Amino acid sequence: MYCAIDFGTSNSAVAVPDSARGMRLVELEPGQTTMPTAVFYAVEGPEQFGRAAVAAYVDGLDGRLMRSMKSILGSSLIAQTTDVGGGRGVKYLDIVAGYLRHLKRCAEADAGARIERVVLGRPVFFVDDDAARDAQAQAALEAAARQVGFAEIHFQYEPIAAAFDHERTVDHEEVVLVADIGGGTSDFSIVRVGPERARRLERKDDILANHGVHIAGTDFDRRVELAAVLPEFGYGSFGPSVNGAPAREVPSGVYFDLATWHLINTVYNPQRVAELRAMRGFYADARQHQRLMTVVEERLGHELVARAEAAKIAVAEGGRTTIDLSHVERGLAVELGEAQALAALDADIARIVEAARETARLAGLAAVDALYFTGGSTGLRLLAQRIAAAFPGARIVRGDRFASVASGLAVFAQRWYGKA
Repeated sequence: MYCAIDFGTSNSAVAVPDSARGMRLVELEPGQTTMPTAVFYAVEGPEQFGRAAVAAYVDGLDGRLMRSMKSILGSSLIAQTTDVGGGRGVKYLDIVAGYLRHLKRCAEADAGARIERVVLGRPVFFVDDDAARDAQAQAALEAAARQVGFAEIHFQYEPIAAAFDHERTVDHEEVVLVADIGGGTSDFSIVRVGPERARRLERKDDILANHGVHIAGTDFDRRVELAAVLPEFGYGSFGPSVNGAPAREVPSGVYFDLATWHLINTVYNPQRVAELRAMRGFYADARQHQRLMTVVEERLGHELVARAEAAKIAVAEGGRTTIDLSHVERGLAVELGEAQALAALDADIARIVEAARETARLAGLAAVDALYFTGGSTGLRLLAQRIAAAFPGARIVRGDRFASVASGLAVFAQRWYGKA
């Protein structure tokens, strides 16, 4: 028995063999084959996963919500211990392992058998421009997988898995650029696909190029929060002028941490809270400092990120939205329009588009036959349009934004482990 796991920054999915369909996606939650990559460590009671974890956090249960765990791979944090409430500390590697253990148990319950072999998806680069740290990231993920009982582990690039999913729908040979843009990375692969090539187990010669950047959905959320939300809390503001001297900008470190998911809890450290409280004189507008202290003292940082993410999605779908911040201060709200969002995201989008172009250059191609979009962030219309404009004439194909990588990993797992 074997399975395929798409361990994503924002969402995850698992597939197991199926006698009738070859492979099938596992129902990880009632009616859902994809699940948020989230763990909630309750001060009292067991850990919660996925939507239940997010719900526990939203309901205000005492504990700590962990998301975007994949982004920790390749960083020095992976070996460190973090406070999860109730006087407990858990290593970041064990947090990743705990989530993988939950996925494994779901797969085993669905399959009715013990599973020790797995195909794990991985981004083209866990870490940009650092081969050593990239290798460390894969090694850490493999260590977590072995910790939960997987004995045989094979990795496959996520955009290549998406190409395998796309390949099932084509009736002719073509060259496809896969744009897999999720929560943590924007990955691109150029793959030659077709009915005849699909019969081969070894597809190395069909992979013409891989490239990517460590910029994606969580970075977009961060940019939106910094541009639209955190100025109401003092980000980018200036303090009072003293004795006629030019006003000085409020220190920005706390705001960058509040906009970075895995650093938010560092702001709640008692010593840091005391330091922030003592900075009242740094602010010309006392309301901004008070709002900041409300966020810090009531631990609302993750909620601000969530509201920035929701605003990003709303703008992508409708062009303008209101971000309700009344949980911090009665009546507080800010507007976010498409132009403001584009200005905040422009530099990141430009880097992502350049990564797509670089992938084509690495393959020695001036054009491709098709663009295959997958990953949650490809729902951002502005991003998809900019990538498409870089490849005029290419046929646009949209896969399942949240499940196509898992489906492609399943195709590969069946070929790899089912060959015997």
